[in-house]
Amino acid sequence: MHGSRWRWLGCLFALCLVGVCRGETLQLYTEEYPPLNFAREGRPTGMAVDLVRELLERTGDGARISLVPWARAYREAQGEAGSGVFVTMRTTERESLFKWVGPVAVVITSFYALKDSGIAIESLEQAATLESIAVPRQWYSYQELRSRGLDNLYVVSGPRQMMDMLRHRRVPVVVADNVTLANLLALGGLRPEDVEPLHGFLRSEAYIAFSPATDDRVIAKWQQALDSMKVDGSFALIYRRWLPGPEIPAGLLDTPGRP
Repeated sequence: MHGSRWRWLGCLFALCLVGVCRGETLQLYTEEYPPLNFAREGRPTGMAVDLVRELLERTGDGARISLVPWARAYREAQGEAGSGVFVTMRTTERESLFKWVGPVAVVITSFYALKDSGIAIESLEQAATLESIAVPRQWYSYQELRSRGLDNLYVVSGPRQMMDMLRHRRVPVVVADNVTLANLLALGGLRPEDVEPLHGFLRSEAYIAFSPATDDRVIAKWQQALDSMKVDGSFALIYRRWLPGPEIPAGLLDTPGRP
């Protein structure tokens, strides 16, 4: 009788050890936002996907990575503990909606027009006088421009519609960032040399955002793993493989204004 009891306790202890070794099982969401994250032959890939997979290896956690429309990813990641979305721009409006691991990318968001448009913008005040500016409603840049009082925003369903409208001159100006510009333009049959930046109005940092219900120990573990990658150079290798030109984000402790 006592032998059976001890064997049962021994099996339970072994199962607990396996659970600790395996770490957390997370549900992570991402979207089509190349080259940071996108689908290739039905599988998630991109700079941020490579980074997340390395972080999973270092933390010992497991995860299901689902590539879904941004609105769903953003909504689902605010739900149950252990859910998250990447990449997400960290803004004042979003600060309390998530727990943050990063930064994993730095982007400069600007207004863009076709090269022969003759449009010149040097400030948000000038941008506010334009007939219209196309931007997807769910983007952080839409939230930012609305918060700054621009009421001439032409809301579109996504970047494909936005770039297609620019190519056919149905809107004079669109909003995009320097990291994903080439890929977004291609959705509308355009190339970087077809457009010109008019005014860079926002510098943002992209993060991995977790549900606020996620255990703080998970957040700390992921942040520590990311910081160690920045120290040992493995982060820069992944970043430069996908993004040879844009600025590499600093470590968390080197970033002004971060806790």
